[in-house]
Amino acid sequence: MRLFLFDIDGTLIWAHGAGRLALTRALVATYGTVGPVQDYDFRGKTDPCIVSDLMRAAGIPHDVVQTRLGTCFDMYVTHLEALISDGHQVDVLPGMAEVVRGLSARQDALVGLLTGNIERGARAKLTPTGLLPFFRIGAFGSDDADRRRLPAIARERAHALVGHDVPCDRITIIGDTPLDVDCARACGAVAVAVATGQHRVDELSACAPNLLFTDFSDVDAVLLALTRP
Repeated sequence: MRLFLFDIDGTLIWAHGAGRLALTRALVATYGTVGPVQDYDFRGKTDPCIVSDLMRAAGIPHDVVQTRLGTCFDMYVTHLEALISDGHQVDVLPGMAEVVRGLSARQDALVGLLTGNIERGARAKLTPTGLLPFFRIGAFGSDDADRRRLPAIARERAHALVGHDVPCDRITIIGDTPLDVDCARACGAVAVAVATGQHRVDELSACAPNLLFTDFSDVDAVLLALTRP
């Protein structure tokens, strides 16, 4: 059994800023400020890390940030669901739907999510794409703010689902940022980078992933590379 774990934003989909807009609205309502959002690098960060970083930079005490975090994310999901239901565009990136379906059809593969999104945010973003049912397990920013700890959570959930352990070297983590590659490296998984987000091919190449793609539009070639023994 092999476990394939996909990032969401910039990897599976492009939500055209819906998550960022929803979060900034939630931050203002919860903490009265968005912090230095214009200068902050969101790429590859977990949602709790983003909120903590921005609010700390704005001078909000850590205990206040943590106490109100649940309220902030409740409001974030409300705003996100409203944006998407009102027609905010969510695009599936080239070849991703076909690759996810192709992997899901294999008897020796389990497909899941590994994302910095909180789980409810992930579900809101993926629901309009029709892809959500293909992801049988997941590890989310709501499970741990440290992305490096998410593979272990995904492994535990995979074990509970299939009844046996999936070794780290049988896990493939697919993402669009250097932090996705770092996450894979930290747990001994196969690192797959795809330049459909905001990092160029050369930036991702510098992280030395096991596999690097411009995009997944050549579905057959991608599936062959991902499933090669």
